[in-house]
Formats: sequence, structure tokens, C-alpha cells
Amino acid sequence: MSNETQWYATGRRKEAAARVFLRPGTGEITVNSRSLESYFPRKTSRLIVMQPLALTENVGQVDIFVTVKGGGPTGQAGAVRLGIARALAARNLADRPVLKKSGLLTRDARKVERKKYGQPGARKRFQFSKR
Repeated sequence: MSNETQWYATGRRKEAAARVFLRPGTGEITVNSRSLESYFPRKTSRLIVMQPLALTENVGQVDIFVTVKGGGPTGQAGAVRLGIARALAARNLADRPVLKKSGLLTRDARKVERKKYGQPGARKRFQFSKR
């Protein structure tokens, strides 16, 4: 494998979209030109991002360069996770069944429901007054 080899994948979750570039390397993860620890200070977000790498035993074997925008921290972490999982599946077809079985290749289609008129929220109603 030459150093020019790289795999690309897109991950989306809620309103967040992540572009993931996977290259053979030492395990360095860069998110929006920052380190993983600096961009995702919450341990849970970092665990979510690392899930596909740990599952396929690729921790420390690939460098990952990510640009992510939109949404909040949880949505962005989910988007990065999906992008990494898709890139790993494209890199090595043997990893695909493992990733698929654990549900990491499935796009979570849940989004925030829109607010309806005449109501304070999507489902909540204003207090009913009989008199």
C-alpha cells in the first residue's frame, strides 16, 4: 500500500454531516483540524467515535481526517462514527459483516420533529381550560 491510498466516506446523524478520510498510519484522528480529545471533550463522544475502530481492531493502524459541520456534539459524534464505519468497510470487505452486525453501518434517520402551529412544541399542547 502506498501513502497515497485513502478511503472516503460520509456519515450523517440528526443535522450533522461528517466527511471522513481514512489513510494508513499511526492512529492519529483529526477532527476539523483539531485532535479528537480537543474537539470532543466528553468521554462518551470519544467512545462513540472510536467504536468502529475498536470493533475491527484497527486502533493505531489508520490515520483519520474528519471535517464535520452542523448539529450538536452528539449528532456530530454519531456522524463521525458512521463515516468511519463506512470507510473501514470500503477499506476491507472482511470488516463489513462485523460492522453490520453491530449496527454501525445503519444510518440513524431520527430527526427533531418540527413545531406545529397552535402548540408550544411538536407534540405538547397548551393547557386546556374548560371554563
